[in-house]
Amino acid sequence: MRRTLRKCRWVLGTLIVAGVGVWFSGLLEAEPRKAPPPRARTSYAPVAVTERFESLVARMSAAKPRVMRSHLELLQERYDLSNRPVPGVTMTRGKPIQGGVRVKLPPGVTWDDLARMRPEEIRRRGLWPKGFLPLPHPNHAEGGMLFPKHHIDELKRQTGRDLTRFDLDFDLPEHFLPEFPPPMFLTTRPDLGDVSQGKLVTLANYYELFSGILNPKQLEGLRLLVTPFPQQQFNATEDRRSLLPHRGVACFDCHVNGHTNAATHLVGDIRPQAYRHRIDTPSLRGVNIQRLFGSQRALKSVEDFTEFEQRAAYFDGDPIIATKKGVNVLERGSQVHFMAEFQALLDFPPAPKLRWDGKLDPEKATPAELRGQELFFGKAKCGICHPAPYYTDNLMHNLKTERFYEPQWVGGRWAAGDGPIKTFTLRGIKDSPPYLHDGRLLTLEDTVEFFNLVLGLKLTAQEKADLVAFLRCL
Repeated sequence: MRRTLRKCRWVLGTLIVAGVGVWFSGLLEAEPRKAPPPRARTSYAPVAVTERFESLVARMSAAKPRVMRSHLELLQERYDLSNRPVPGVTMTRGKPIQGGVRVKLPPGVTWDDLARMRPEEIRRRGLWPKGFLPLPHPNHAEGGMLFPKHHIDELKRQTGRDLTRFDLDFDLPEHFLPEFPPPMFLTTRPDLGDVSQGKLVTLANYYELFSGILNPKQLEGLRLLVTPFPQQQFNATEDRRSLLPHRGVACFDCHVNGHTNAATHLVGDIRPQAYRHRIDTPSLRGVNIQRLFGSQRALKSVEDFTEFEQRAAYFDGDPIIATKKGVNVLERGSQVHFMAEFQALLDFPPAPKLRWDGKLDPEKATPAELRGQELFFGKAKCGICHPAPYYTDNLMHNLKTERFYEPQWVGGRWAAGDGPIKTFTLRGIKDSPPYLHDGRLLTLEDTVEFFNLVLGLKLTAQEKADLVAFLRCL
């Protein structure tokens, strides 16, 4: 009898422990569904790291497969990631452009169904496509700069510098990214065409490529733009994310050849971490006509932006951690000026069908492209924020996307709206996938569907196709 009672107590105790374990596990799983706290415990990153570097590498390397698998599942749930280029349509140097709407619809609805609904109905019924929600960083809680593998490989081949992270890999498939390396065009020498000669411009070849084309100030500015300096994840400290102590990151590691390779990281000017936005690196082409800079567009000149990047943005907006990791303080009167002067030379790619005013030449454009232009400046309302000839109004606009969905967790990112977004120039847009500030839209077709809903345009299928045809001409 006693033995039976002891056995019953043991079984009961085991069940209680197991139940507590299940309850606690459920609590942990349920916790992320709650909204994050409106403020963090502190604005500062820890300076004194107590974990040994070897332990950090082992822990984060072991977690990497799970982290990347989870993020890939998120991408596959949101998008059709297949390689389906548009026949006969390429970027400037010939890379095929991906076509078609890649954002997946919720079951049981069509794009036309959604276009007929009011934002409140879409929100109430939970029908906002997941691919239109903010796109999180592959590991949003960790963040940091991430570079496509083809760029890492070429940079390592040329210079020996390795931008591989031991904890994360870049997430988007290569066929959705800008061509690599992209061509570079100068406002001062349009007769030369691609002055990069099809090469990745680095510290190893910039002088050979540009001496005799640039003046000495511009040449020095370019040298600084391809020179690596310490950055949050790539530096010599024990809390870096590279296996070896690192020289750092160059401006042109993200803005490759003055354009972009779609490298990603998180904005440095928002806390807590869950509220931070992913950034799709914008192109520097045509930067001379732009008037707002920085992730919140608080900087009013490219000189301000250049200096701010080195002092703060490289280190998540934390000047304390920047001091520890080796901040590069540029000299404003010469170095910043030289870098800005070179950036101001970066031109848009040729657009053979556009006239001097940025509009289509009727003798060169197709009927679909001309119809698309009429829609762009008319029914589709694109021209309100993207006027010709440079297709930007140099302002910020809040699309208020939170009208369409309840605040929710998306891969570690608290999606509660986007806030004001800079009007990016659309010149050369076909060379700059993915789209929107965080790269959530993989194709121009996705972009048209997104704005058709956000602006309530009710475009027909033919009008959408014509609009895409026009955008490819810019």
